[in-house]
Amino acid sequence: MATHHLPDHFKCPISLEIMSDPVILSSGHTFDRSSIQRWLDAGYRTCPITKLPLPDQPSLIPNHALRSLISNYTLLPPLHQTISQPQTLISTLTSPSSSPDSKIDSLRHLTRLSKRDSAFRRHLADSAAVPAVLAAVVDPALQEKALPLLLNLTLDDDSKVGLVAEGVVARLVAVLLNASPDCRAVAATIVTSLSVVEVNKATIGAFPAAIAALVAILRDGKGRERKEAATALYALCSFPDNRRRAVSCGAVPILLRNVEIGLERCVEVIGVLAKCKEGREQMEGYNGCVQILARVLRNGSSRGIQYALFALTSLCLYSQEMMLLALEEGVLEASIVFVEDDNEKVRRNACNLIRALRSNNSNHDRVE
Repeated sequence: MATHHLPDHFKCPISLEIMSDPVILSSGHTFDRSSIQRWLDAGYRTCPITKLPLPDQPSLIPNHALRSLISNYTLLPPLHQTISQPQTLISTLTSPSSSPDSKIDSLRHLTRLSKRDSAFRRHLADSAAVPAVLAAVVDPALQEKALPLLLNLTLDDDSKVGLVAEGVVARLVAVLLNASPDCRAVAATIVTSLSVVEVNKATIGAFPAAIAALVAILRDGKGRERKEAATALYALCSFPDNRRRAVSCGAVPILLRNVEIGLERCVEVIGVLAKCKEGREQMEGYNGCVQILARVLRNGSSRGIQYALFALTSLCLYSQEMMLLALEEGVLEASIVFVEDDNEKVRRNACNLIRALRSNNSNHDRVE
């Protein structure tokens, strides 16, 4: 497929190639994972576009929405074959006299248009259609078609704060609490997309039941919705206050149980929650926490290992008991394997954990 026929936002700003694994940096910009990882591994700690500083361990949040758009692009007909009068669709959606079937048809066409045309998304976000889309999100007859359209509207950074100001969080929480598994999964993805903007993390986290609804999906949900809920929780918990909120909702034991049954995305959330005292206390109180994280070291993906190492380091620095459990579990030996890993973050986290284990163990020996 010729790349010059594809929208510019499908291309990585670094490589200028179509992205195969788009991820969102904390600056709000999206890059192909391999390109931005090379940038970070080279030691740069600024956003390649904004030049603003990044944290020492920048989060790379999967941009599932954009990845889906790229993969589905060739399946869509040309825009001129889809609809020639988008304003008619907006009028149908906003009119109180429109039938549910006509609104469903409008939502379907608007979703197609907004997938491929950033200018149209901006037009839609600035029009009277947004309140109608938000109303459709909580209408059981329209919800399934309205959520993908809302997800498309969150692709543009300029729209993210505006949608939150217009009350999108209340609608999303209602979906997370009461909708079908597929709709809950899309709603969680929208939360992740909105949370790229720092101020939205605080606003969403402070909204009653927002974090609790994500934790409930991790407790009771199915495969895809649990994975999307974990991703949303990870995005929100880069904001410190949200870590304590997640812990108070009982997230730690639920996350660890999910890690135990193979949902590795939850290891990333555990790594973030280990940054707060309340999170570490609950991990210490969970029987088998160290063993679960040690199994990730032996069998997990590079990203899972990275966060398991980080969580174990936090726990071992916090608790002598957890440090001794980690030594008994063979964590020191497992960590040594990663000091020459290809992934710079894995290497750094492994070295930090080894130092913590050796230092604390030496102090323990002297006390003994």
